[in-house]
Amino acid sequence: MSPTAPSPLTAAQQSAVAELLRVSPVADDLGRRFHAAGHELYLVGGSVRDALLGRLGDDLDFCTDARPQRVLELLSGWAEATWTTGIEFGTVGAARRGLRLEITTYRAEAYDRQSRNPVVRYGDSLADDLVRRDFAVNAMAVGLPDHRFVDLHGGLEDLTSRTLRTPGTPEDSFADDPLRMLRAARFASQLQFEVAPEVVAAMTAMADQITRITAERVRDELTKLICGADPVTGLRLLVDTGLAAHVLPELPNMRMEIDEHAQHKDVYEHTLTVLRQAIDLETDGPDFVLRMAALLHDIGKPATREIQSGGGVSFHHHEVVGAKMTRRRMKALRYPKDVTEQVATLVFLHLRFHGYGRGEWTDSAVRRYVTDAGDLLPRLHRLVRSDCTTRNKRRAAALARSYDTLEERIARLQAEEDLARIRPDLDGNAIMELLGVPPGPVVGKAWKHLKEVRLDRGQLSREEAEAELFRWARENGIVAD
Repeated sequence: MSPTAPSPLTAAQQSAVAELLRVSPVADDLGRRFHAAGHELYLVGGSVRDALLGRLGDDLDFCTDARPQRVLELLSGWAEATWTTGIEFGTVGAARRGLRLEITTYRAEAYDRQSRNPVVRYGDSLADDLVRRDFAVNAMAVGLPDHRFVDLHGGLEDLTSRTLRTPGTPEDSFADDPLRMLRAARFASQLQFEVAPEVVAAMTAMADQITRITAERVRDELTKLICGADPVTGLRLLVDTGLAAHVLPELPNMRMEIDEHAQHKDVYEHTLTVLRQAIDLETDGPDFVLRMAALLHDIGKPATREIQSGGGVSFHHHEVVGAKMTRRRMKALRYPKDVTEQVATLVFLHLRFHGYGRGEWTDSAVRRYVTDAGDLLPRLHRLVRSDCTTRNKRRAAALARSYDTLEERIARLQAEEDLARIRPDLDGNAIMELLGVPPGPVVGKAWKHLKEVRLDRGQLSREEAEAELFRWARENGIVAD
């Protein structure tokens, strides 16, 4: 049965919905197809929310009273492609005119409040479906093809006030699916909405329930939060509610007590500032690897903090410890190995620049800096520059000038030597021929030695490279003196 008629829309809201349907004529066409077959179809959830916010993409979400197999029948001959990867949850995917459509049968999910995933139970009405959604701003719908706007939970009012509330009580909502607590923080970051006080209170009281959720689902929400428009707000919410203690404990652990006799920066606040400054340096949209490295670059400090006899404090080798901790945490969150390694490498390298001083690095040191960073060098530049949070303007300016000088030296050496492709001056074939050895460990060790020499001394002539190879081979007993 269709829901009762909603409150009338303002002119601006009508324009937003009209724009949604203007850029997505596929929606009306699909609606007529379902209606002719005796079924309901609604555009729903994030698609309606984003249309009203003026940020609609090419992915559209629909809900219907038709069961999945019936949906597939209705799409046959109309959709350019269909897929059923989500059919066990009642969702059928389709493509049409460059748009990706997901059509889900009304759901009224049942939860045992202990397992990690809901048990899907189909609902009989749109009202059943909307009440089970995570937030009221995601519980609005537009009927097709008649364009009726349905808002049973005050989502439009919340959208206007930029507030996140749950359709029912937050306690019931989060008990059903604890991942919604992370979604609240994610939407605070992505949409820059304020989370209602009663929702924050429920998140705080129920934070430990997040342990019911699989690492993969947590990872996906955390990634979206970090890549949002305002991740700092979302991360603060995770820390303040206690959720971070379960999903990213290294972050709240940086809120170290500051001894009055051993003053140092508040590492937690410093980290959030570095993240914000790194975002300001992005040039091509959100960069997850850079943002995650900024967030984790100092996680090794609590474990390496030492109060010195003279009253100071040190964090020796915190970048080494931090890189190991980064790998461990990202592995636990099931991040891909290549992404984990990129972030860990940036954490490991972020402190090296501070040995540059006033430009006394040799060309060898600069070559090593570039070679060790590899393809991550542009990100390393941004991370290092972001890591300056001193309020001393003179010191900040000096650090910026020093890094400007390093980048200029890198540019000069790159122009002269193609640093990105540094190789030994002799390849493996030449090494085998000169030393008279077959393929094997000796060749690899010789190649590695010659690369180290190349980094230290720059490019060698053929004669110099051969002389160095034979010197190394004699020292290691590979050839006779």
